[in-house]
Amino acid sequence: MTSKAVKKAHKSIWQDGDSMPKEIFKGSIASAVVYSGSKVMSIAVKNPVVVFGLGLVSGFLIHKYRKDIIASTTKVVDAGKDFVLQQKENLEDLVAETKES
Repeated sequence: MTSKAVKKAHKSIWQDGDSMPKEIFKGSIASAVVYSGSKVMSIAVKNPVVVFGLGLVSGFLIHKYRKDIIASTTKVVDAGKDFVLQQKENLEDLVAETKES
């Protein structure tokens, strides 16, 4: 993904004041990072010392930022619940409108 495409997607997503698209954008960026890092990880997995070191570093970082991780996960879950409830209300409104017609 080129930087122009990322900027264009970023601009189109951030125009809406809703928090759900922001979280979706963050998730897609995280997915892109994981996908691009898969080759690096396939090389790193061949050496057990590197795997052990990566485990130590990731464990330390997860422990250090656990409160931020929990807060952002809770925020995403709440945004998802709000989105589902909003879509359910929209669907109920559409069904009510079709029954009136």
